[in-house]
Order: sequence, then structure tokens, then C-alpha cells
Amino acid sequence: MDNYVITIARGFGSGGKMIGEQVAKELGIPCYEYQLLKMASDQSGIHESLFARVDEKLRGSYVVNQLKKIPYPTTITPASSAFISDINLFNIQSDIIRELAKTESCVIIGKCADYILRSYPNVVSFYIQAPKEVCVETVMEKMHVGKSEAARLIARTDKYRSDYYKFYTGGGKWTDSTNYDLVLNSYRIGWENCVELIKSYTKLKLL
Repeated sequence: MDNYVITIARGFGSGGKMIGEQVAKELGIPCYEYQLLKMASDQSGIHESLFARVDEKLRGSYVVNQLKKIPYPTTITPASSAFISDINLFNIQSDIIRELAKTESCVIIGKCADYILRSYPNVVSFYIQAPKEVCVETVMEKMHVGKSEAARLIARTDKYRSDYYKFYTGGGKWTDSTNYDLVLNSYRIGWENCVELIKSYTKLKLL
């Protein structure tokens, strides 16, 4: 296969981002997450900081009202006052993700990439999870916060990731194991073994 894409969805504090970055490093391919904001900015001409304000966030009635105005999933033209909307950012990022899948090998973290690329034969998708208490300890150490604050950050982050996935997939469940090739418990097998499993599975299925 000429090129392949590995998508990583992850619970906050599970180590999924670091695992994805390490997979990319060991395979010698790019890893995309927040880099997609810069790419969306370059493609649209809208400053990156403006897109950053709406990245992976849903604002209730605002989004619903915008959705009613446009034939989803098309993208509003720059002349529209609604161009810097949640939906536009998602649509632009989706176009970029599809183009990446056609042109290069890479790892993509988050952004509903597993759903966007669900029909692509050169894609493998993984979900990384860990027990809540382990995620709390990880966030406490990484962000230098107390236990209650770590738990609050995890609950808030995982909720908006779940809401984001549900909205843009038309009701899909972010943690549904059937969305992915493999679901890995990073606590039980360790981060390094997650990296090795992802590499091995990718080779088994695609290479």
C-alpha cells in the first residue's frame, strides 16, 4: 500500500496522545493534531487563533442555528459572517484529513478521524483508554494539579470529546469499540506495548 493512516482516539489522561506521537516517531511519519488548525488556517485564509477558539467545542444553540443555515457538510464561503464557525472548522479539517489519507502516511489524533476516514481501506483506528484513577494520577503529575482538579478536567474534557463526536457523526458514540480496529487499555499493557501493538497491527492489516 502506497500510504496509510493511523487514527488515535483517547480518553484524557490515558496517554493516547503520547502513544500516537511515539508511533509516528518510530515509523518515521508525521503526527497531526493541533497542526490541523494551522493547516485549516492556511487553506481558508482565516487566522489560526480564531479557529483555535472553536476547536473541538460545541456551543449549543449557536451551532444548531448555524447548522440550519447551511447544507451540511458544505463549507460557507469567506464572505459569510459565519465562516469562522464550529462547523466550518470541522468541514475544513475533514477535507484536510481526507487529502492526507490520499497522499501521505501519518498518525492523526482526535478530530473524529476514525469516522471521517471510515470508508478508506488504508486506515487503521485505535481507541486508547485507562481506568479513571490512573488517568487522574497521570493528569495530576502532568499538569501539577490536585486530585479533585484532575478529576474535574478529565470529566470536562471527556464530555466535550464525547459531545463533539456525537454531534459531527450524527449520533455516534465516541467510546463504542466497534468504531475502532482495536481498543487498548494503556494501564494494563503499558504505553510502550501500546506503541508496539499499534505498529504490529498496522503492519498486519496494511503493510
